[in-house]
Amino acid sequence: MKAVQITSYDGPDGLSYDEIPAPEPGPGQVALDVEYAGANYVEALFAGGFVPNPLPWVPGIEASGRVRALGEGVTGFTPGDRVAALTINGGGGYGQVAVTHAGLVAPMPAGMDPALASVVPSNTTTALIALERIAHLMPGEHVLVHAAAGGLGSQFGQIARRLGAGRVVGVVGSEAKRQAALDLGYDEVWLRADLDSATQGQFDVIADPVSGPGRQTSLGLLRLGGRLLAVGDAAQAGDQQINSNTLWFGGIGVLGFNLGALSAAEPALVGTYLRRALALVAAGEVAVHVAERAPIQDAPRVLAALREGATVGKTVLVHETA
Repeated sequence: MKAVQITSYDGPDGLSYDEIPAPEPGPGQVALDVEYAGANYVEALFAGGFVPNPLPWVPGIEASGRVRALGEGVTGFTPGDRVAALTINGGGGYGQVAVTHAGLVAPMPAGMDPALASVVPSNTTTALIALERIAHLMPGEHVLVHAAAGGLGSQFGQIARRLGAGRVVGVVGSEAKRQAALDLGYDEVWLRADLDSATQGQFDVIADPVSGPGRQTSLGLLRLGGRLLAVGDAAQAGDQQINSNTLWFGGIGVLGFNLGALSAAEPALVGTYLRRALALVAAGEVAVHVAERAPIQDAPRVLAALREGATVGKTVLVHETA
C-alpha cells in the first residue's frame, strides 16, 4: 500500500510518501481501506516529535473508507461496509490501509459524504464527550471557547449550543478569524489579546485547546462552580502551573480530557459518542466546515499550514483509492 510516513522529526520536511506493507487486523480489530483522512494539528506535532513514536510511523487519527477485514472475535461489520473510524492510538489514517479497535469504528450514516465523515471522529466526538461527560454542561450555562474558528473549537461552540448553553463566546487569535467564528453561531467573538481586560467571573465552562498564558487568565473568567477544560496544548507552552488555592478560594475546577487516553481505556464508550457525532453532522445539526480537499501527497504542506495556525475549518486528505 501507499502511505505518508514520518521518517524523521523534522516537521513536515520529515514526511515521505512510500510503498509499505499493509497492516493486518489482530483480535478485536478492524482493517479499513482508507479513502479519506482528516488532517489535524496534533499530526503536525507528531511530525515534530511531540510524541516519540518509533520511526518510520504512519500518522492519521481519523479516517473514513470501507471495511477491509475483521480480526478474530469482531462482529457487526461486513467487508465493504462504509465506515468512519478513530485511528488515534496506533495512527494509520495517512495510509491506504489502517487498523484500529473495532469499538472505534462506526457505520457511516446513509447518504453521508464520506469525505465529510472522515473529519468527524476526532473533533466532534471530543466536544461531545468533554462537554457532556467531563464538564457536565448544564442548560443555560455560559461557555467560552478558545481557538473558536479551528477544527476543534468550531465543534465545541456548536455542541455547547446543542446541549443547551445559554451564551457561547469564542476567542480567536486574529481579526481575520473573527468572522469565520461568528459564522459558526457564537454570540460574541473576542480577540485573544483582549482577554486580560475581560470582566471576571462570566463563564461556567471554558474549553481550552491552546494552553499558554491564556489558561491562567481563563481561571479568572470562571464564576463560582466553573470548570476549565484543558483539551490541548496548541501553543506548545508546556506545563502550566496552577495554584490549588486559586481553585479552592474560587470554587472552580480544572478538568483534563484526552481522547486518545479514553479511546485506549474504553473504546466501546468512545464508539457510542462517535456514532452520535456522525449522526449530528449527517443530519446537519452540527456543521463541520471542510475548507479543502487535498491529495494525500500534499500532507507536508497541509501540516505546515496547521502548525502555523494558518487554517480555518478542516482539511480532508484524499487517498488515490477514493
